[in-house]
Amino acid sequence: MATPPVAPPQAAAGGNFEAPPPPAMQPPGTDMTGICFRDQLWLNTYPLDRNLIFDYFALSPYYDWTCNNEQLRMRSIHPLDITQLSKMTGIEYMLSEVMEPHLFVIRKQKRDSPEKVTPMLAYYILDGSIYQAPQLCNVFAARVGRALYYISKAFTTAASKLEKIGYVDTENESETFESKGSKEAIDFKEVKRVDHILASLQRKLPPAPPPPPFPDGFIPPATTESEKDPENQQAVEAQPPAADPIIDQGPAKRMKI
Repeated sequence: MATPPVAPPQAAAGGNFEAPPPPAMQPPGTDMTGICFRDQLWLNTYPLDRNLIFDYFALSPYYDWTCNNEQLRMRSIHPLDITQLSKMTGIEYMLSEVMEPHLFVIRKQKRDSPEKVTPMLAYYILDGSIYQAPQLCNVFAARVGRALYYISKAFTTAASKLEKIGYVDTENESETFESKGSKEAIDFKEVKRVDHILASLQRKLPPAPPPPPFPDGFIPPATTESEKDPENQQAVEAQPPAADPIIDQGPAKRMKI
């Protein structure tokens, strides 16, 4: 018969016994950017300020119980005392930014010497909710992936619209060409697509320059109906062209004496 679990022993009267800390939900150093922690009972009991914020952060699964701050807590020293932390080496937490009582930024770092510190992770407490800040490479990867997604979607939409613009119902045209017995197959979709591309290029190109002006005094010949009629075109070509008053017509006749 299984026995029920026994509760941990409490502190004896007049003693200073402390129960072991609860185990972390996940191993330290794992990516926990997808979760957040909030203890509403603690928030209703204690205020959020720079003196108690670390005790609240120690309740979260982000806290590493092997850090130097925990050793200072066991020695009844404030866990954020920089004079004591600078004398130690290993993992520690520092309060980097404070905007009481809404925002607190805690940085996890590795101390090798009093002057050499390597940042590892960052956590922020926003209105009582604790989050792990994502790393910069993960932010860039997410933004680039989102941009590529929207670019690919835009190209897909543009391609579908171009197909709709270039679509031609070629049923009647195919019947006409089959009746004529033409051997070449013409893809009207490609023809329309090429026309669309040429029209777009024509809109992008600058307009053609205007033709040069006629010289002063030049009178262009009027277009008659005979020029428009192809039957009378040969007769018109046989007639000598009209004399241009500007062009020299040869030496003037001399007066006979």
